[in-house]
Amino acid sequence: MPRVIITVPDQTPQPYRFQLDRQSVKMGRGSDNDIAINCGSVSVHHAVMERISGGYQIRDLESTNGTKLDGNRLPIIALRDGLSVKLGDVAFDFSLTDEEKEALARENPPTESKIIAEEPEKARPKTSDRGPVRRPAPAPATLASANPAHSFLAMVVFLILAALAFYVGLSIRHEKETHQSLLQSMSNKDKPADTAAPAEPAADPATPTAE
Repeated sequence: MPRVIITVPDQTPQPYRFQLDRQSVKMGRGSDNDIAINCGSVSVHHAVMERISGGYQIRDLESTNGTKLDGNRLPIIALRDGLSVKLGDVAFDFSLTDEEKEALARENPPTESKIIAEEPEKARPKTSDRGPVRRPAPAPATLASANPAHSFLAMVVFLILAALAFYVGLSIRHEKETHQSLLQSMSNKDKPADTAAPAEPAADPATPTAE
């Protein structure tokens, strides 16, 4: 049976025992409590020890001087074998036998935590509050950053094509107007004009010819 020892200052410690099936034990200065404690630092209804799954706890009933563990005032304290609690200035010592500890452990067996393997630090992508950090794509190359030699060559080719297109258009227009190709017209202009031989003067009938 679990054992509780109540020690009032300057008085003989008073032990109490109870069965594991006991659900609650009320403690206080009032005579209607399960354990009446004759001490001025203890409230009329000071605290209650409660049976929970796998063990016990002591709950403070809003007492004046509180229920303390290691000097700290707490509303609920989980009890274990060998634990000492203060009700005001009165010591409350709790103990269990080995058989009782085994019986309580079977009610609430401890669960073994799982081992989770984490990824190596280097394999984790860098993240921010808005998600993974994405590096900006490189900007496409512009004409300003192109090779100057390539730019000059492209300009020459463009001018040649423009001149060729202009010549073809002009040749087509000339052929429609003159029914002669532009090359033929240009070759005809380059030839010198034929010079006519001077005509011999006609004989004058009035002039006598020599015999």
